[in-house]
Amino acid sequence: MDPGAEQEYSRRGESTAERLDRNYNELLQELRVAQAGVQILFAFLLSLAFTQRFGVLTDIQRGIYLVALVAAAVAAALFIAPVSWHRLLFRMRRKHELVDAGTRFATAGLAALLVSVAASVLLIADVVVGPVAAIALTVVIGGCYCVFWYALPLMQRRRKPDT
Repeated sequence: MDPGAEQEYSRRGESTAERLDRNYNELLQELRVAQAGVQILFAFLLSLAFTQRFGVLTDIQRGIYLVALVAAAVAAALFIAPVSWHRLLFRMRRKHELVDAGTRFATAGLAALLVSVAASVLLIADVVVGPVAAIALTVVIGGCYCVFWYALPLMQRRRKPDT
């Protein structure tokens, strides 16, 4: 662990156990937000296959649909995984592993959610405005997600913290 981080925890008066509990609770709060979004998207995608218009999709559009659906299913699995890990490792004094694994699951889940959102936008925009505009719109939307979810936080992470 970073010595500076350890000093910050002791300055807050947190024990290692308290810090891990807080970290895990914060992770669960973040996952609740992401889970709600992926569940709504997944439900929408599941119902889409049963609409009348689905039958007229091209093979490429059906492929895009499958990418969106599978990515949403993977994102849901990744966002729910920390709950299963917690239940299976409950009372085994392995909170550090739960926090680390949960962080990895959440990060991978966000990447899968990004793929699902981008594929969904591509599919719907292709049906509405055609392939060229759909690709352009998807690139813009995907770029926004990459900037907001990855680029800006990583830039902030590299900054020296205010003391």
